Amino acid sequence: MKLAATLATLALSFNAGAAEFNAPWNDAQIALVIDPYAANSLKWDALAGEPRVVAIIHKATIGTQGLDKAYWTRKAEARQRGYLWGSYHWGVAGDPEKQADYYLDTVKPGDDELIALDLEDATSKTLMSAAEAVRFIERIHARSGRYPVLYTNHASAVLISKTYKNSVFAHTPLWYARFKTQVTDFPKGLWPTYTLWQFSSEIKPQKAIPGTRSDMDVNVFNGSVEQLRTAWPLTQRAP
Repeated sequence: MKLAATLATLALSFNAGAAEFNAPWNDAQIALVIDPYAANSLKWDALAGEPRVVAIIHKATIGTQGLDKAYWTRKAEARQRGYLWGSYHWGVAGDPEKQADYYLDTVKPGDDELIALDLEDATSKTLMSAAEAVRFIERIHARSGRYPVLYTNHASAVLISKTYKNSVFAHTPLWYARFKTQVTDFPKGLWPTYTLWQFSSEIKPQKAIPGTRSDMDVNVFNGSVEQLRTAWPLTQRAP
């Protein structure tokens, strides 16, 4: 109830004027989240110079066998330094239930850790499809009692909003990938707004974070640092 009330207040505060879609990262009160993988350089002492970065979501597993080589060492360091922690699974084509099992059995996420599915392209023949993502999410929920955060791009979000209205996607908080400073065509339907918005990456760097390079993925949370701390691990979507 506390989380739902927090997210409800959060949504109401941002819906006025659609401020959440107009470069919200320029607001000094808004929380930021980085999502690195092994190839991203990360200098911890310098990162501490950005107090709005209080959470890290790290690439963990790929398919049914892959594991990011930096995952465990960075998790240990992040935990020691007091960061909120999360992980994501990179979905590939085939065996979505087996991928879900591999992800959970490998990461063994605690109740305070965010879990997420990286659905890079819902129409790809080599990456996980939207239909397979449904099965992945159902498996995660059956085993953990939680729905993962869903990372996906604009085109895939549009497809899912139109085609999968009565599905488990309705329970997933949206981690929206869109490298623009303003968004006027957010695909409302399943999601009235985003929970996280990945707005900066090597594709189009827009925000420099101390201790990182321009290839670091940077995300804005739809709320303040304290609201992020309260809502973490984002097991419910923004209402």
